[in-house]
Amino acid sequence: MADFAFTDYSGKEFVIRLTNDQRIEEARRILSGEETMSVHVMGRIRKQPAEYNPGWSFHLDPDTITFFTMAIEVCDASITYVDDHLDEACGAFLPGCFWCPWSSRLTREIR
Repeated sequence: MADFAFTDYSGKEFVIRLTNDQRIEEARRILSGEETMSVHVMGRIRKQPAEYNPGWSFHLDPDTITFFTMAIEVCDASITYVDDHLDEACGAFLPGCFWCPWSSRLTREIR
């Protein structure tokens, strides 16, 4: 298990927890600069806070997190927009609860 932080164009920080060894290694390759294509964060939101992601009323389900190069527009939204419109998420907004902030960028591993 490992926690990583990412930001989006808003500059706000969001923390994800990875439990899959392959995903943890992918995240570390992104941070080292070895991986330059699939660098954006995608996953299914859970409408509840997580202790490792303070300040937000939702988190990403660790079992659903992947990294992507490009994704469909319907899953793109900023961290703050998702938090502000959480009651609308998982319907027409973020169908299936999938969130893929296009401007997401891993910034650090939290140890």
